[in-house]
Amino acid sequence: MTTDWTAEYQRIARGRRFDELSRSPARQVVASPPLSEAEICEAEAELGIAFPDQYREYLLRQSAGGAVNRLCRSAAGWGWHGDSDTNYDLLTTDFPHPDAYSTYGDELDAREPLAQDFSDHDAYRAAWEQWDAEYGVFQEHKTAGAVFIQESGCGFSTLLVVTGPYRGSLWFDGRATCDQILPLNLGGEPVSFTDWLTQKSMDLVGW
Repeated sequence: MTTDWTAEYQRIARGRRFDELSRSPARQVVASPPLSEAEICEAEAELGIAFPDQYREYLLRQSAGGAVNRLCRSAAGWGWHGDSDTNYDLLTTDFPHPDAYSTYGDELDAREPLAQDFSDHDAYRAAWEQWDAEYGVFQEHKTAGAVFIQESGCGFSTLLVVTGPYRGSLWFDGRATCDQILPLNLGGEPVSFTDWLTQKSMDLVGW
């Protein structure tokens, strides 16, 4: 059966939070109080995930925000204030290693419809729009199971993986320029959330 990629992309896009949790505050909150155990459990239950241990400890002992996007509760529920990229409907899906989708990405790029291959412009537009929607779905799934925990400017962000075999690891979303999502490491080893808080993200990227 042929996939209607436009419908699929619209379905996945609706998983985003288009509410006050998605809009950056007028004044950036430097720090916010830690959360209680009950609040953390409530957030985990609502989001359908278990926070990685070090992040959970940070929320419980240090702050719900500070150096990272602030986890808070609003009328819309629990989410990360200032984050417009995390797809909440995909949080329970395992985060994929980039090696797992590189072949599909190459194949998708290779079959982008080209105008010169179509004699009818409307047919070209229809084919390209389906391809573009499939590409959008592909991009959404690249960050499944991860939270955009910190925005780094210029379209760059740091991801905290919350689901799957890479749970607890941190990745740099550099798709704005290099179209890659790269693991953060320290001394050749995956960086911990605690160590990451004291480092500059760009110094941890294995370009």
